[in-house]
Amino acid sequence: MKILAQTLKDGAVRLVEAPAPLLPPGCVRVRTIFSAISPGTEGNKVVTGRMSLLGKARSKPDQVKQVLDMVGQLGLKNTIQKVRDKLEGAQPLGYSLSGEVLEAAPDVEGYAPGDLVACAGGGYANHADEVVVPVNLVARVPAGVPADAAAMTTLAAIALQGVRLAAPTLGEHAVVIGLGPIGLLACQLLKANGCRVFAADIDPVAIERARPFADGAANLGSDPAEAMIGDFSRGHGADLVLICAATAGDEPVRLAGRIARQRGRIVVVGAVGMNLPRNDYYEKELSFSVSCSYGPGRYDPSYEEGGLDYPYGFVRWTEGRNLEAVLDLVAAGRCDPLALVTHRLAFDDAASAYEMIATRSEAYCGILLEYPAQRHRLDGPLVLRPGAAKGSDRIGVGFCGAGSFAQTFLLPPLKGDRRVRFSSISTRTGLSAADVGRRLGFAAAVSDDASVIADPATDAVFVATRHDEHGPLVLQALAAGKHVFVEKPLCLTMDQLRAIAAKSRELADAGRLPIVQTGFNRRFSQAAVHVRKHFGREPGPLAIMYRVSAGRIPRNHWIQDPVQGGGRILGEVCHFIDLMQYLCGADPVSVSAMCVETSNGAATPADTLTVNLRFADGSVGSLGYFAEGPKAMPKEQVEVFGAGRGAVIQNFSGVTLWGGRGKIRHRCAGKGHAEECVAFLDGIRDGIAPIPLTSQLATTLATLRILESLAAGGAALAVAPADLEVRA
Repeated sequence: MKILAQTLKDGAVRLVEAPAPLLPPGCVRVRTIFSAISPGTEGNKVVTGRMSLLGKARSKPDQVKQVLDMVGQLGLKNTIQKVRDKLEGAQPLGYSLSGEVLEAAPDVEGYAPGDLVACAGGGYANHADEVVVPVNLVARVPAGVPADAAAMTTLAAIALQGVRLAAPTLGEHAVVIGLGPIGLLACQLLKANGCRVFAADIDPVAIERARPFADGAANLGSDPAEAMIGDFSRGHGADLVLICAATAGDEPVRLAGRIARQRGRIVVVGAVGMNLPRNDYYEKELSFSVSCSYGPGRYDPSYEEGGLDYPYGFVRWTEGRNLEAVLDLVAAGRCDPLALVTHRLAFDDAASAYEMIATRSEAYCGILLEYPAQRHRLDGPLVLRPGAAKGSDRIGVGFCGAGSFAQTFLLPPLKGDRRVRFSSISTRTGLSAADVGRRLGFAAAVSDDASVIADPATDAVFVATRHDEHGPLVLQALAAGKHVFVEKPLCLTMDQLRAIAAKSRELADAGRLPIVQTGFNRRFSQAAVHVRKHFGREPGPLAIMYRVSAGRIPRNHWIQDPVQGGGRILGEVCHFIDLMQYLCGADPVSVSAMCVETSNGAATPADTLTVNLRFADGSVGSLGYFAEGPKAMPKEQVEVFGAGRGAVIQNFSGVTLWGGRGKIRHRCAGKGHAEECVAFLDGIRDGIAPIPLTSQLATTLATLRILESLAAGGAALAVAPADLEVRA
């Protein structure tokens, strides 16, 4: 397929050829007919992208703060890599389109091939000739509504949600500030609702464009707008004000406060400064609210990705139902998006539209991209480097998933290793597979993970997908006889764990067990190696205290989803258990856990817990995993005691050793991500797994037992992996 993408580093917009996105459950595949450009949201991205690095920093101070916080967590080197990947990576554009249904996932009802639909959602309804969109962001287009009008449904839904928050009634005086496409659509919707509408902007062209949809209009740069609005409202002031402008300044909200009547309503739809003048808002007792995109459900993964609709009787207007309402208004002739269209371009000429927006070379409003009737679709892999996968004795490495973590921690050390040749890469969207693949030198980008594993040029598979796919992909790689590196966790369920163990035993008995390595990177860190050496190869029973200030992750984050992410215990606590196993040289035999009890609905109780472990050599470990601590606190500290010796790892940036020679300090770098990749390649070369597979299975079993212990009120449970043992 072809997809329009922007590079944040320089703001460049270009068409990219990429594999088609996968069709997951709950989604619909659509051939795009028209898509609408949002001059505000998308134009701002292009303008910001063209700024210097300093200019970007000044325009996004919140993101600068996030980067500085990241340095404390990841270190300067990894933070620089993460920021570079973000700036150099291709990002999709677009969020509003119409098209023809090609296929629906088996669990989706009500859509069939050939249906005309409107689609919404950044990251889904992209400017691309083929898209995959969750069903709650898809709306059937009524008869009589043309595809070009339907392409602007999402823009109108944004305006509609702002109107809903303003709660207009028949005959009220409404003022719309900012007359881009969304502001003009808001004028139309307010008129359809029986309001008298006054339109205001600083652009005279926009004001003239608004006159057919308004009862009055004023140029905020030259006309006595406040006096005109006073006359328009018969001296009472506006009942409601919708701010659809885009500016960093506060003048729109100040103006709204001055022109609104006593106890009027003000709704911000656009991106504006919001330093409210107290006197006007206080003395008039004004209502002020901010509209969130196109309605309830926006930014809720359970609604948008999980397909969980809100109950009709309790949430009458969701973002999906707002899309339907817009289409009904268009069908009834009460909303006319096409009246705002100033430019129509062929999809192949899309980049010129963004050049026009960035340079303001001519006046524009609604901009539509029209797609050819025959979509561009690849049959087979997208070849990125012809011949790159042939005639090489290097290890062919394929990637399933290439998100931020993989790009920061896994791909850089592999790219720098001369033993590696990149074969094929797959991602959920297709765009990132093509983009990352081109930048890092992969031979091909493919549409699904199975194609990576089946690729004859792939010797070793890296699994860097979301957690629910780890176990199944490990099994597929083993069945194909491929070495596999799986980012933690190894899997999410006991059934998956037993299946991996059984398949591994079968291959081991046949003398052809590939190397399997879970991404337990901390055991490969310089700090861990210093401590292990300090205590000797057979350290004897150790006492280990491990403190993790993990920080809170929102409850609606995908990691917290019990099916997709499995929660933070399975997703991260396994790291710390493995490091304790490495330090004492023994696997866990029992585990117990207790978490906090809290009435704070924003907190996840299981994310703040203590875990006690006993290991086969008599060692004990105590883990404190705390999500409710301060972000500025160093994340990890490990204290180890035994045989008259002691050691402290300080967030893997340094380690202090106590023993016969007194106190020794070592400065360290990193948490072992690069070293674990090197160890994996060494294991393939030498035929010896860097981490015994039975130990990896025991770590995962102990992590699953933590969940069982919490459910049992903190009971101590045996970690007895007799049916998981694998002898290579």
